[in-house]
Amino acid sequence: MAKPKTFYTCNECGAESPQWFGKCPACGTYNSLEEQISIQSSVDVPSRGGVSGWQSTQGNGKSHGKPAKARASLTFDQITDRQIARWESGYGELDRVLGGGVVPGSMVLIGGDPGIGKSTLLLQVSNQLAQKYRILYVTGEESGQQVKLRASRLGVSKTLSVVNQDQVTVVGTTLPINPDSINADLYVLPETDLEEILREIDSLKPNVAVIDSIQTVFFPALTSAPGSVAQVRECTAALMKVAKHEDVTMLIVGHVTKEGAIAGPKVLEHLVDTVLYFEGDRFASHRLLRTVKNRFGATHEIGIFEMVTDGLREVANPSELFLGNRDDPAPGTAIVVACEGTRPIVVELQALVSPTSYPSPRRAATGIDYNRLVQILAVLEKRVGIPMSKLDSYVASAGGLNVEEPAVDLGIAIAIVASFRDRIVDPGTVLIGEVGLGGQVRSVSQMELRLKEAAKLGFKRAIVPKGQKFPNLDIEILPVAKVIDAIIAAIPHQELTADDLEPDED
Repeated sequence: MAKPKTFYTCNECGAESPQWFGKCPACGTYNSLEEQISIQSSVDVPSRGGVSGWQSTQGNGKSHGKPAKARASLTFDQITDRQIARWESGYGELDRVLGGGVVPGSMVLIGGDPGIGKSTLLLQVSNQLAQKYRILYVTGEESGQQVKLRASRLGVSKTLSVVNQDQVTVVGTTLPINPDSINADLYVLPETDLEEILREIDSLKPNVAVIDSIQTVFFPALTSAPGSVAQVRECTAALMKVAKHEDVTMLIVGHVTKEGAIAGPKVLEHLVDTVLYFEGDRFASHRLLRTVKNRFGATHEIGIFEMVTDGLREVANPSELFLGNRDDPAPGTAIVVACEGTRPIVVELQALVSPTSYPSPRRAATGIDYNRLVQILAVLEKRVGIPMSKLDSYVASAGGLNVEEPAVDLGIAIAIVASFRDRIVDPGTVLIGEVGLGGQVRSVSQMELRLKEAAKLGFKRAIVPKGQKFPNLDIEILPVAKVIDAIIAAIPHQELTADDLEPDED
């Protein structure tokens, strides 16, 4: 009998090594290699090159013997078509990022910083889905009583049932159940053992199972600790098999590392159908749900929520969050239209330019790409003639929204020039365009969506790149080819003198 082969797997990055090292050769982490035993397959795989193999060939390259015949594979004509009806989650913002709703039998991974609202969102979604479907909420980080307290604060309207060792106990009801919903309930299972979770799913047969979180679930047959690479990989693979075979929708919470990536092996994101990131500033009330991967819809879509006292609330018009007071404009502000996926969002950019008191000027960017800011400052100094090398420059987006696409370059440039001249850009004007290194204003994508959003919010004028086709909307279009043309169109003309660099007496 052959001796079983062993190999070593890193708990941090998942790299495999034939022997043990004190430090992982791939990621450099110390004491992270754990011994694993390779499982030998009991099926003998025929050799490709042998005469008696499954592909015995001769000089002409054609096989002899039985004619070719498929054993398990199917052609597209043999696969039956099935219309998949998506489920409405009760939150239009979530349905948007999922591509139109929850797909039955899909596996969705939601990651985000601690305290951002992942559990709150999934509990609210579970409550909405429980009006029509049977939901199992598996919590590995909280007890049933803790989940009940949070559900009461969020106003959960279903009977909250805690599953405990084959016994279902009703622990609280806040509002009456809809009598039209048959077999629709919300059950809570405080458990971390994967075998117990799978046994409960097989017994309860829920339509949706929420796992909060995958890093707390462990498989007893593995010796590694919960949250390790081996545990996360095996537990996710087992849950995925149940989701596909039993047609159970899985909503999984994933922890993130200090760098912001989902903790565990990268195979975790490859296994699931959809990957969502829950983002937000800890000092702001709004939260962004961003799609990174989606097998059933478009990627890079976003949904916007606002954290209030009774949980997360959808934001119907997100542009209102990121627009300043248009009735009292200030110098150095400009309005741009950024696109996140297929959603246009109007954002106010703020710039502050002042003479520097340091040997080298300071640059600070909040909500925009720092490298793009430095590039635009260089273009303004070289092509426009503004001495940015003698000025400190600070640029920020209102509301803390990250707008890093090139279409906001023109707005950044105009805001900086307006602050330098101490002038006010017309609050009814939006700026859309990419700034090239030669001072050109380049065209951008989805121009029609951007202009429609600006017109809907009451803007009267748009400064856009020259050479694009524009729809007939109730908004004045000003095409420009150079940055200097956009400056003349957006800011009233003023002759620059040496006194412009001096601070005011006030």
